[in-house]
This record gives sequence, C-alpha cells and structure tokens, in this order.
Amino acid sequence: MNNHQSLDDGMRWRIVGRLETGQSQVQICREFNLTPSVMCNLWKQFQDTGSIERKPGQGRPRATTATEDCYLSIIARPSRGATASQLSRDLYATGTRVSRVTVSKRLHETGLFARRPAVCVPLTSTNRSVCLAWCREHRDCNGLRLSSLMSPGSA
Repeated sequence: MNNHQSLDDGMRWRIVGRLETGQSQVQICREFNLTPSVMCNLWKQFQDTGSIERKPGQGRPRATTATEDCYLSIIARPSRGATASQLSRDLYATGTRVSRVTVSKRLHETGLFARRPAVCVPLTSTNRSVCLAWCREHRDCNGLRLSSLMSPGSA
C-alpha cells in the first residue's frame, strides 16, 4: 500500500478484528498489502486507546482556503504578467492577507509558474526567406565534409 494512502475506518476495523481472532500480522500485511509498521502502529493504537480513530493533522494551518486558492488561479490566468505581489494585494481585497511567497506556492500547486520570455531577435519575413534559402543551399555541405574526413586517403 502506498505510504501516503490512509486506511478507511472499515478496513481498520477488519484488520483489528482479524488480529483479535489470532491471525498473524504477516498474513494480514500480505492480504491487505500493508507494511509491517502500519500494522504495528494500528494494533498499538487500538491496544492503548481502544479506538482506531486517526489523529488530527499536524502542522500549521493553511493561510488560504480551497476557495481562495481557486480565486487566485482564476485571477492569475488571464493576467499572466501579474506578479505575486499584485495578486497578493488582489486577494487582500477579499479580506485574506497572505505573502507573495504564499501566492506563488498556491499558483505552483495549480500548475502556474513564472516564466521569462526568451530573448531573441524577431525575424522578419525577408530574414526568414534568406535564412531558408541559405539552409537549402548548404544542406549537403556537412555530408560532403564528413565523407571527405572519413575516407581512408584523406589521412
């Protein structure tokens, strides 16, 4: 079982029931595709507390809600040139104050990343046609040079 996937309550109760009937932890691990540590922790928790309830999530609560994250994504898509600071001010208008770093992280979660445009000289139609003509004229040059370098008499 994937480490990030949590067991639902029904599966937890089935596992505890099998452990109480005397089935070995190794057999249950194989049957439910679990790692031994997950099985051991579940059994210890049940023996200590008599419950299989998961502990509430740890860590700092998020500064934005899912609705605010969606709002950020919606206002960022049409204005791709907007900075994270500007978007932070836009979000502050709704009553939520977050830093530009938080805005940047939320946009990354939705697949929006800052991109710098490539620095290049835009080609005019005349430049393109001249370049294409040169390429067509010289397309066989590399082949001739390589074949002359590879021939036994050129060394």
